[in-house]
Amino acid sequence: MPDERLISRDSALPSFGEGLPIIPVTDMHASRTGKTALLILAVSGLMACATPRGQQPKGAGLEHAHLDAVLNRITWGVNTSSYREAASGGIERYIHEQLHPGSDALPAEVQAQIDAMTITQRPMNELVIQLEHRRRQLDAIANDDEKGGAQRRAAQRDYQEELNRLAHEAAARSLLRDVYSHNQLLEQMTWFWMNHFNVHQGKQNLRAMVGDYEEHAIRPHALGKFRDLLRATVYHPAMLRYLDNERNAVNHLNENYARELMELHTLGVDAGYTQKDVQELARILTGLGISLEAAMPPVRRNLQDQYVRRGLFEFNPNRHDYGNKVLLGTTVRGRGLSEVDEAIDMLCRHPATARFISRKLALYFVGDAPSAELVERMADTFTRTDGQIAATLETLFSSPEFRQSLGHAFKDPIHYVVSAVRLAYDQKPLLNPQPMIGWLNRMGEPLYGRPTPDGYPLSPSSWTSSGQMATRFEIAKVIGSGSAGLFKTEGMQAQERPAFPQLANALYFDALQKSFSATTRLALEQAASQQEWNMFLLSSPEFMHR
Repeated sequence: MPDERLISRDSALPSFGEGLPIIPVTDMHASRTGKTALLILAVSGLMACATPRGQQPKGAGLEHAHLDAVLNRITWGVNTSSYREAASGGIERYIHEQLHPGSDALPAEVQAQIDAMTITQRPMNELVIQLEHRRRQLDAIANDDEKGGAQRRAAQRDYQEELNRLAHEAAARSLLRDVYSHNQLLEQMTWFWMNHFNVHQGKQNLRAMVGDYEEHAIRPHALGKFRDLLRATVYHPAMLRYLDNERNAVNHLNENYARELMELHTLGVDAGYTQKDVQELARILTGLGISLEAAMPPVRRNLQDQYVRRGLFEFNPNRHDYGNKVLLGTTVRGRGLSEVDEAIDMLCRHPATARFISRKLALYFVGDAPSAELVERMADTFTRTDGQIAATLETLFSSPEFRQSLGHAFKDPIHYVVSAVRLAYDQKPLLNPQPMIGWLNRMGEPLYGRPTPDGYPLSPSSWTSSGQMATRFEIAKVIGSGSAGLFKTEGMQAQERPAFPQLANALYFDALQKSFSATTRLALEQAASQQEWNMFLLSSPEFMHR
């Protein structure tokens, strides 16, 4: 690899010195030294799954930590733009602004892609009802001869393709915001809560609902009050369908949602509630469901004023258990839909919920086995602020445990993919997020793809298999060489519009390399081209951690 004088440096970064010329563009090739360097990175990368990066500088606060390490934790991954902003205003100010985000302005080309999506232009209830009409037409097609069978198969294929297209739009929108949004912490927390309140897109027609679920139930409350967030998920059709509450009715209880609401969403499995509590909560939730019909169903005359319809959400009093319930030792008077809000308040203000949510946040932002002391401090804040998520995170981010953990958490697939694209292309607008979607599928963490309600594991050790590393090396190669397909759209020529990224820049020399080991630097020195150097950087153990 040519020495640093031949590498591009971005003089726009604060106090980074003079710019230097870009090295010549050469084709990516598998040189002998390159293979040796990649082997070094492969071995050190696998070791790094258990052996994290070096210690952060000693000191009392985040001002003593490596700035890039802090950004790698509270954003989807450091890039030149975020580093420049945090370096200019100070990390404490940057974190405060992330905890209390203002309006966001995506690059114009990115926003145009989102604006053109069907899920942006049309409301969920309209899309779902239209698709339900198509499904019913499909069911009506005769299937008793060859022609009818072919028509039915074609209609079924078109119906499934439309569901897939809507889910793809939701995933593309989410990833574009992860890469380009200024409100990086908000986007991280949107993913966190989507995972916490998981729904699987593969069930029935949820592919037409996941975009709205993320956009209207999760994102608006991701840094707000936990009670508002929980309530939004309780009343969303995606959750009610996924956990079968639309089948939950008086004298025909379905306990699925009630159990997960207590075990996974609020109290946690060890909170001391009983099977009787699950049954009582299921009774409270009777009548909450979905309606795809235009007309109000037949409701008993004395209950008609209690019927509620908002979009696809329906509370049908005919299906509700109006008897009194005893939940967690407290009597809930049977009176209809308002019982649900009373139960939500009870669950949100329970001490077990404060501890459970605080521990899960700490696991996500600090890593495996967060200390009991940290969790208790966060739980105290959660309780004192009546469940303010931003305040709870502020306690976490100001803790010594957070600072000491920086650079030690192995990235799960989505953090690896998004951070690689952010570092490589910064604010250059992607034209095609499909490769990112494909990479997440290959590594076992597709958006909206977890079948079970527990969500993907947050423990970094869950993503350290040798197969993960091999896939990451492949991703590093195609990004580093500029051949990932991120800038190809349908009908474009095979040649991508931009050249390969220039990762050997000021951000690397003045920030990133300070935490890189001698082994990684040796591997980088053996790269025979800028493309190969890019691949080695994105394959390095240091880049695998956050």
